[in-house]
Amino acid sequence: MAITDPIADMLTRMRNALTIRQETVMIPVSNIKVAMAEILLREGYIKSYKIVKEGKFDSIKVVLKYTAEKKSVISGLKRISKPGLRVYAGKDELPKVLDGLGIAIVSTSGGIMTDKEARKAGLGGEVLCFVW
Repeated sequence: MAITDPIADMLTRMRNALTIRQETVMIPVSNIKVAMAEILLREGYIKSYKIVKEGKFDSIKVVLKYTAEKKSVISGLKRISKPGLRVYAGKDELPKVLDGLGIAIVSTSGGIMTDKEARKAGLGGEVLCFVW
């Protein structure tokens, strides 16, 4: 069965795994998901990720990050731009998540990046999701 919104699927898999305090989550691989996992790793929201061969298809194995009290580092994941309603923001209108405590992942002409990196590069684009 084809997934109509692979980014929402990735966020939902991660949200579900965090709810049951799972250590890892397997996500079907795509270039955009790998770029998003790289941003989550760089920003400190996940421990690590790696691409693994699982049967016929490759998957991304994401190792989730928890505090010493077994509390998730990620408090929330929210899909913003959806296939039925795309959300774009210019370089001056990029959203700030929780006044800078969270990140917005943006798809720009320069690639997938955080809202802070897009502001610094002077680029706008499609607002994919918020992470806090």
